[in-house]
Order: sequence, then structure tokens, then C-alpha cells
Amino acid sequence: MELHAGTFNPEDFAWKGLTLTATAAKHIRELSIKQGVLGLRLGVKQTGCAGFGYVLNTVSEPTAGDLIYERDGAKLYVSPEAMPFIDGTQVDYVRDGLNQVFKFHNPKAQNQCGCGESFGIQAE
Repeated sequence: MELHAGTFNPEDFAWKGLTLTATAAKHIRELSIKQGVLGLRLGVKQTGCAGFGYVLNTVSEPTAGDLIYERDGAKLYVSPEAMPFIDGTQVDYVRDGLNQVFKFHNPKAQNQCGCGESFGIQAE
């Protein structure tokens, strides 16, 4: 196996995976039915003061190579390229007063910005 600094091959890793709480699964399932989609895609993008932000999009057609995490009929799609940043994450859906939001309990997140919109990870 040839190694290069700064490169990543998703096939070199065994993932712990993602988990959905019962409330997250219920909300994803309801959204999927309401919008006529297969589920949601969780990804990351570079943003914010801490480095990365979570991105959720609906999935009408799966992408080749997608990892699919399922609970109670709810499907969460993830590309292998996103896994180094979110592996082991528990996805929850919480209500706080009038606010309803997905929460990500990510063991890889080493720091978070003050507003909670972005996170940073430490290179291994």
C-alpha cells in the first residue's frame, strides 16, 4: 500500500458508523414521507470559524458508494468522503422551546464555535 501525505482513501478504514436516536429517526421518516424522498444525506462542508459545518439534504436518488444508516424505516445517507469527519456521530432531533433542530454528538469534534454552527477536528 502506497501512502501519500495529505491523501485519504476511504477503503482503508473500517467505520464505526452513525446512529440515529428514536426522535431523529421519527423526524427523518416524517420528512421523507412529506417530501416524497428516500431519506436525508448528512455531509460536511468547510465553513464557520471552527472549520466544518454539517449539511443535511434530501435524497431522491442514492449515489453510488453511499453508506446508508437506517433506524425504524428512516434512512440517513453518507458519502465515504464525509466519514473521517463524522464517524461515530449520534444524530438526534431535539425541541427547545419553539426551536426544533438536529443535534450532532460527534466524538471527532475537538472544538466548536461559539454559536455552535461549526466544529473542528484534530488530525490523527
